[in-house]
Amino acid sequence: MWLLFWITMRRGIGLFRSEFIYLGRGSAPEEEEQFAIYRQVVQAMGGKRVVIRTLDIGADKRVAYFPDYQEENPAMGYRAIRICLKEQELFVTQLRAIYRASAFGRVSIMFPMIVSLEEVLAVKALTEQVKQSLRAQGLPFSDQVELGIMIETPAAAMISDLLAKEVDFFSVGTNDLVQYTLAADRLNPKVEEICNSHHPAILRLIRIAADAIHREGKRIGICGEMAADPQMTRAFLEMGIDELSMAPSMILEIRRHLRSLDLSCDDGREQAKRISVGPVPV
Repeated sequence: MWLLFWITMRRGIGLFRSEFIYLGRGSAPEEEEQFAIYRQVVQAMGGKRVVIRTLDIGADKRVAYFPDYQEENPAMGYRAIRICLKEQELFVTQLRAIYRASAFGRVSIMFPMIVSLEEVLAVKALTEQVKQSLRAQGLPFSDQVELGIMIETPAAAMISDLLAKEVDFFSVGTNDLVQYTLAADRLNPKVEEICNSHHPAILRLIRIAADAIHREGKRIGICGEMAADPQMTRAFLEMGIDELSMAPSMILEIRRHLRSLDLSCDDGREQAKRISVGPVPV
């Protein structure tokens, strides 16, 4: 169901999982169908920000009408942005629908599973092509659409200084970052104990990314199970993380925990006031 997104009272929709438009059907959605969905959501937000994550299929999210590639390790295989950059007709159709919807409100686009600067540059080139095509057709869209990426891989974290020069915002997908950093499938119960989100390597990668991104004056948020971990709240504050996204049931607890922290310096108190705490997508 396409209405699988999360809403914060102050910031609109923090993540619209567009893959749900593609799942459970016999063919990929056409541009007009996607445009109608995105426009309805954007208009419903009344000018509040809507972040649409581009198609994130592959691995455990398969569609019947897409070639079924047999892979030994699908979680690290042909998925997400890799599919979009190969199947560009599919990707351009989605980008056109999103940009057309941007004429009706404040829209941002976020790209998943990025591992290289070249991928980001290729994505940006396609967005420019889409905008030129829409202009030529006289179809309205906003020139203020922000572009962002998910940091789900160690590669993205380690080159975040380069990526931050090219996009406007970031979101750390901690669940995937943990499994890719520790080489442990988070869906495999036999290695469950290895997927330790408190591992020093995970914290160092997040800090590296946060420092690099903030040096460029860009924003970074945390989503996934780590965002709702009270043991991590102080560390995220110290890193200057801008947003925490978590299950709705955890919001009040984390907000209480934020207020209870002994933040003796003025900078710490101001950061605690500024950080946005909201629910994750379902």
